[in-house]
Amino acid sequence: MPRPAPAALTPLKTLFETKRGVLLPLPPKLSRLYGCLRMPMPRSHPHVFSNFVTTLDGVVSLNTKGHASGADISGFNAQDRMVMGLLRAVADIVIIGSGTLGADRQHVWTAEAIFPVLADDYRQLRKALGKSETPLNVIVSGGGKIDLRLPVFTSDKLPTLIITTTAGARRLSKQDAPDTVEICATRHRGNVIPATAILDEVCRANPGRLILVEGGPRLLGDFYAKRLINEQFLTLAPQIAGRNTGDGRPSLVMGKAFAPRDALWGSLIDMRRGSSHLFLRYSFP
Repeated sequence: MPRPAPAALTPLKTLFETKRGVLLPLPPKLSRLYGCLRMPMPRSHPHVFSNFVTTLDGVVSLNTKGHASGADISGFNAQDRMVMGLLRAVADIVIIGSGTLGADRQHVWTAEAIFPVLADDYRQLRKALGKSETPLNVIVSGGGKIDLRLPVFTSDKLPTLIITTTAGARRLSKQDAPDTVEICATRHRGNVIPATAILDEVCRANPGRLILVEGGPRLLGDFYAKRLINEQFLTLAPQIAGRNTGDGRPSLVMGKAFAPRDALWGSLIDMRRGSSHLFLRYSFP
């Protein structure tokens, strides 16, 4: 059965919310579409939050060529993209892994890139919050096997930080890096860079306090393992994707197991509805 037609951009219905954090000055159109948005504004440490869309059976990517992005999971839902743009608009930094970059090579992780319809409203919000024009895009790649000619690295107005290993930095040095790209080599063996080291380098490069992690699932899993995720925004799409043995379809978190010995339990602090999609927000201690 083909996917349903994308839902029109109508306001989300707030089903439940808690008044935690600072009320952000959303422009009228964003306020009408989303409602109130509050975010913690810590002064001494960053606030790290993540945003994903998942099917009812927990799939976050179909892992199929041409259908590996979250758009296939949400059904190309306009409200989901509106929320993605909103969260990028309030973030100082957006962190992704090289796998996420590989799934959408032409993308840049800014608000207007995910939902151009509201580009002016997102820019107005960033200006009201006193933020730079775009968030710092952070790409994590242990092996350094990425193409510096991609748009995320060649945009004049988009600062980008690549966090890699010493070996990865040597590989990247064979390419001409644009002036807007900073390459940081961490001293860790192998291609896996611990989430704590990633966060340390991000905070060194940018003093911003709101850090958005957009994946992938293994990167997010390590952030959860180190107890670095403060909040999880989760869009629940009304789709059953299913899995075949060995098809590699990932869930929200991969590479780490928590339950039953070390289960992570969150608290629901916000729930909104857009047609048959649910927009959930959880806080983690």
